[in-house]
Amino acid sequence: MADAPDTLNAAQMRAVQHLDGPCLVVAGAGSGKTRVITQKIARLLQTGLAPRQIAAITFTNKAAQEMRERARALVGPRAARELAVSTFHSLGVRMLREDGERLGLKPRFSILDSDDVLGVLREAGGCSDNALARRWQWTISLWKNQGLDGAAAAAAARDADEQVAARVMRLYEERLAAYQAVDFDDLIGLPLKLLQRDDDARAKWQQAFGHVLVDEYQDTNAVQYELLKSLVSPPDERRRGRFTVVGDDDQSIYGWRGATIDNLRRLPQDWPDLTVIALEQNYRSTGAILRAANHVIAGNPKLFEKRLWSDFGEGEPVRRIECDGEEHEAERAVAFIQAQRAQGGAVKFSDFAVLYRANHQARVFEQKLRAAQIPYRVSGGQSFFDRAEIKDLCAWLRLLVNPDDDPAFLRAVTTPKRGIGHTTLGKLGEFAGQWKRSLFESLFSPTLAAALGAKAIGSLHEFGRYVHDLEHRARHAVGAEAARELLTGWLKDIGYEQHLYDSEDSEKLASTRWTNVLDFTDWMARRCGGEVAADGSGDASERQSVLQVAQTISVIISLAERDEQQDVVTLSTLHAAKGLEWPHVVLAGINEGLLPFRAEGDEMTPQRLEEERRLMYVGITRARRTLVVSTLRRRRKGRDTVAGVPSRFIAEMKLDEAPAREDPRERLKRLRAELAARPASAAG
Repeated sequence: MADAPDTLNAAQMRAVQHLDGPCLVVAGAGSGKTRVITQKIARLLQTGLAPRQIAAITFTNKAAQEMRERARALVGPRAARELAVSTFHSLGVRMLREDGERLGLKPRFSILDSDDVLGVLREAGGCSDNALARRWQWTISLWKNQGLDGAAAAAAARDADEQVAARVMRLYEERLAAYQAVDFDDLIGLPLKLLQRDDDARAKWQQAFGHVLVDEYQDTNAVQYELLKSLVSPPDERRRGRFTVVGDDDQSIYGWRGATIDNLRRLPQDWPDLTVIALEQNYRSTGAILRAANHVIAGNPKLFEKRLWSDFGEGEPVRRIECDGEEHEAERAVAFIQAQRAQGGAVKFSDFAVLYRANHQARVFEQKLRAAQIPYRVSGGQSFFDRAEIKDLCAWLRLLVNPDDDPAFLRAVTTPKRGIGHTTLGKLGEFAGQWKRSLFESLFSPTLAAALGAKAIGSLHEFGRYVHDLEHRARHAVGAEAARELLTGWLKDIGYEQHLYDSEDSEKLASTRWTNVLDFTDWMARRCGGEVAADGSGDASERQSVLQVAQTISVIISLAERDEQQDVVTLSTLHAAKGLEWPHVVLAGINEGLLPFRAEGDEMTPQRLEEERRLMYVGITRARRTLVVSTLRRRRKGRDTVAGVPSRFIAEMKLDEAPAREDPRERLKRLRAELAARPASAAG
């Protein structure tokens, strides 16, 4: 974002200074919301709250890290380190590690990733069809985000398919309990259940936080809101409602994954003394871009009134271009990038983004950018942590944390191969199922000899003893140096480097994968801490054991974004672009059927259309200086080519409308308000 002024504007100052009751900050795109949150943290510290009593919650590790770094610059490294800055999921892990035993969870429970969940669902449903299991996974996740368990889902099922999914959900829940494992939705749902059912736990966590701040509040689901509400509703009326939520109803675009704009509607109903403060000054975009955004979003009903403006002047007009088809559109995008760079100045490839509604639209842009020798990256491509070699090592680490994690056991015991085949594992699985034990617990059972031969049992025992020994060493390897020594020795013990070279035909590919492994172990070691910070402060990060880091690794990895900071053009879906910005943006394929998106036979309900309009608004407000909106005269639809109809949102942008001149009296009034706020800002 372009730099905000050193002082807070009047609305920002009101938000920072409001401390005594519930506060909703309606933060328009590019309006400096992160700065408001960090300044409010500083203000809360000034009132006497300890850093650990301030919880600041967001949705990604990247956003949490940025928030902590900004707070560090404002309040110093010691206070910043003690702040409870986290994602919702990381907070859930913390609560369950400390108090999950009240729900029957061991402190070292496992967190299953998406692939693990898919495997458990296939097994629970007796299904080998990945597509069907994925549909179950999606449906079950939506139910959990609405606060439903298997029994409630069965009652809510609307058709035969959902009845089957509800039956699978009950079996899935039984298996998670047996594995002492949770999925990502459980990291929100189980802490809420803990607070609702256990008076002591509820009192503890309500006492823990003197103020809770939530960023991107419009992206919360029903369960996350109930968790927040429970945390900030202690019996003492004087401490109730000490929270600040920052969000924007115009940027609520994740309804398809359970987020609900109803959480914004509920706030004034549940908290009658709610203070609402709108941030309307934009520090990102030109007047032409903001005017187009304001026109588009005006088509939606408003929960809270807000109209973006900036002091950056009119800027270049928003350009609309018509293209013959997808290839012509990609060629024109390439030409736009080349023309902007040819004008001179320090225009980098990373200043450009091409945004689109659906992933399949990226392919032709990739082809044309490669042909023009323009470097690019596709946002949402394979994550470093999704690579097979990294998932192999994570399975081992999960097994150290929770020996009852059967999916982790199966991956670790077979990677690298150690003479324990599928027949042996199949019989071990039958034995474990018969006695209702985990696989790891079963391999040391005296009665296992009735099911397996001596050689197979010997191999299993050797593996089990090694895991026990590694767990002991991981518990005592504290700090980065000890962690590096342990991790290097572990990889040598299991012969993982040789395993990679044996399993790859290409030596170059095997070398690349081994480099990824070394990067991962270095990343793990650095998280174990104890190293002096590189910023010259002399502070050393908190020392942890390898086992402690392993306990949180699933959350860290699943929410991590590795920001390479490369000088490349970004290709991204509109959903993945939220929260980002570029000087120059191309919105591609802005046609009916694509944006707003409508599949064959789908009904375009008013609610869906409103969310698609919000998605267009998000796309427009990613641009800082220039915006190109591209439509297709003809477009591909499956195997056919059909006539392209420009999106209704283009007409709503009113690009031909002349800019309104600001009334000088209104500008003077606004400047006076800004000047009045500055002494207060300086004093704070």
